[in-house]
Amino acid sequence: MLTIALGIGVYLTATTVLIAKDGALYIERAQQLESNPVKITKKHPPGYPFLILLAHKCAALFTDDSSVFTWIYSAQSVTLLCRLLALIPLYFIGKLLVGGKNSFWAVLILIFLPFPAQFVCDVVREWPYLLFLATGFFFLLWGAKYGKWWAFGLVGLSSGLGYLIRHEAAQLVVYGFLWIAISMFIPKLWNVSRWKNLFALALLLIGFAIPATPYMKCTGKIIPHKLNNVIKSFSFNASPEKTETTTDLAFASGCNTAEIIPSNVLNAFGKLAQQISENLMHFFVLPLVIGLFSHFRKLRKILFTETFFIFCLVVVYTTMMVLLHINHGYISRRHCMPIVVFTIFYIPVGLRIIEGWLDKKGSHDKQKNNIKKKQLSWFVILFLIGTGICLPKLFRPLRANKQGYRDAAKWLSENTAAVDSIAVFDRRIAFYAERKGMIYETTIPKQAKYIVRIVKDEDQRPKLDKPSVKSYSGWVDKRKKKKRIVIYKAI
Repeated sequence: MLTIALGIGVYLTATTVLIAKDGALYIERAQQLESNPVKITKKHPPGYPFLILLAHKCAALFTDDSSVFTWIYSAQSVTLLCRLLALIPLYFIGKLLVGGKNSFWAVLILIFLPFPAQFVCDVVREWPYLLFLATGFFFLLWGAKYGKWWAFGLVGLSSGLGYLIRHEAAQLVVYGFLWIAISMFIPKLWNVSRWKNLFALALLLIGFAIPATPYMKCTGKIIPHKLNNVIKSFSFNASPEKTETTTDLAFASGCNTAEIIPSNVLNAFGKLAQQISENLMHFFVLPLVIGLFSHFRKLRKILFTETFFIFCLVVVYTTMMVLLHINHGYISRRHCMPIVVFTIFYIPVGLRIIEGWLDKKGSHDKQKNNIKKKQLSWFVILFLIGTGICLPKLFRPLRANKQGYRDAAKWLSENTAAVDSIAVFDRRIAFYAERKGMIYETTIPKQAKYIVRIVKDEDQRPKLDKPSVKSYSGWVDKRKKKKRIVIYKAI
């Protein structure tokens, strides 16, 4: 499995045309982290930029460390490594939940899903975060199932390290605390004495505090900024003026509350379902629902077994996604990925149930051994169909439709000076050109010497206070040839 994941990751890295906008931001933070670590740490979680910086230091031993592509490949490499390492605890999580055979197929399906694989090339922090979340989650499941109370110290440590990448990793501490609190009233839950429960809680908190406390001390905040905003959004003491203008960024008060909240929640669930379905390429949604239903239909199994943690994670992430949509108006595939990754184990379970239905429908007169052989082939057929749906999207070069951005960046790199002011509508153009860009949306900065625009008509001119000449023009996508990217020079 790791060999397949490595091969896919290397291919996607080599064929990526353009990284995500957030990817450029993370690399820029990594570049600044070495010279001004305190400033970066106070504004942003330093974990992922630190990993990028560390990978770049290693790459600099063998190649030119000043090139922007060294930074990009370093970031992609460390993210790919995190993905490969994350598959290991994910397999063992699945083994504890659904058995080794189902877990193997689940991880294999995850490897072939296009969007989770492409997040490696985007240079975003999802896989580094999931590495620590999955590691801590495995120790949580393993410790709870086999009574290994000391493993909760490793849960806390993994949660604390993940907290430095994404603050959501602290949820492992909450799950561990809930399990220990329940076991104080139900001692037979995991056959651990009350004293050992207290020791487990102490280890959980200490493990989390070791990496997280210095970061909290540096930022001066215990509650993350975004979480604090969500908490404030539940305040119904807003002034009338603010209440009248409130949209999806906060909850409205008064008589509008009953109208706004249900519609927002409904829209949020719809968007969440859509993004999860896209992550699963739609084909694997039905097996996932069937598999989840078969394992979570009994309340006792949810509350009194290690399945409790998966249930908590799904509930917590669903709530976070709904709040994200209500407060900020968006949910992306990236945000939904933890739900997909930690429920992927139930897809093979659902596929086996479906193959059982298919066998019962078409093989009443067959012998028992033939039925068993038929069941295996149905499972493989369903898996191959799903994988076949994934492959065209998986092996399509990422953002090939924006090759013109790279071409424009190359022209800027070769034909402008490092001190030239360049106005760009997308920060990645300036990033690839290794120039300091001035980002604009509609109004072009007056001090810009070069202006990069997307135009439908090549004769279209930017609105400037001073005259300009066209210096470069090229297609954004050479295959479709609908829009051009043009660079103007102010004179």
